[in-house]
Formats: sequence, structure tokens, C-alpha cells
Amino acid sequence: MNNINTRSGLILKKGLVLILFLCSVFMLGSCKIYSFTGTTLSSDLKTITIQNFVMNTAGGPANLTLNFTEKLKEYYQRNTSLKLKPSDGDLFLEGSITGYELTPVAATASDKAALNRLTIRVDVRFVNTKSEDESFEKEFSFYQDFPQEQTLAQVEGSLVPKILDQLVLNIFNDTAAQW
Repeated sequence: MNNINTRSGLILKKGLVLILFLCSVFMLGSCKIYSFTGTTLSSDLKTITIQNFVMNTAGGPANLTLNFTEKLKEYYQRNTSLKLKPSDGDLFLEGSITGYELTPVAATASDKAALNRLTIRVDVRFVNTKSEDESFEKEFSFYQDFPQEQTLAQVEGSLVPKILDQLVLNIFNDTAAQW
């Protein structure tokens, strides 16, 4: 009797291990390529080309396009294993800053703006040479609000980097993380 219990316990354990193994294989097989940085890039992608973005709008700091391009390059280098290549990368990014706009928002009772909003818009062309269906042209925009009592000159130095960081993150998510 004891021998039968031991044998059925062993069969039960082997069955449980087999089920766990099959579940693991199924779950891994159904996932895209994933890394701990959140990217879903295929392993055959090795390089990226990021062209200097150009300014197609009035306004903004003189070094806006340079800062934006450098932030993009740094983010991809820090969060992927892709190597920057001056041309002919497996992935290709280019674009232009098309909007640098200051607008009043949240009017007060005296018809004055309680808040002002700085919005930056960027047109991006993304090409994945290994998977053309992932390529796109798209506009990204982000904004930051600031109190009416402050001038743009007073807050521009702190707002622009925050806006650019969020634009870079949004572009990265649409190109490398595909969320």
C-alpha cells in the first residue's frame, strides 16, 4: 500500500512539473521580444540613425533642435543595445520641430489668463528597414503650464527640458517599446 502511494505521488509530481514547463514555454512563445528596459526590438536590429532635427517654426531657444536631437540619441543609447550610425541604420529617425507655441489657458473672472501653456510639436518620420509595417510619420506634442505671473523668459529654462524629455519618451515608446 505504501509503495502505491509513493508511486502515485511521484507521478503527480512529474505531471505537475510537466504542466509548469508547458505553461512556461507557451507563455514565452506568445510574447514579443522583451527586455527589462521595456523595448520590444527584434534581435536582428543592431543600429540606429538619428538625423539632426530641423526647426520649422518661429520661436524657441536657438539650441532647441540640437538639444532635442542629443536627448533622442542619448535615450536610445542608454535604453537599447542599438549602436548609433551616421547613415544606413536598421532604424532611422528624422523630423522637425513644427510648433513652439505659448497660449493662455484657465481664464480668471477678469478675463485674464490664470495659466499660460508652452506647447512644443515635433513631426517624426520613423523607418524600420527590417519591418516596414512598423514605419510611420507622426506628430508628437507635449506641453507644460505655468502661472500667468511669470514670463516665458523666467520659466523657459525649466519647462523646455521637461517637455523635450516627455517627447523623447513618447517617441521611444512608439518606436522601440511599441506600447
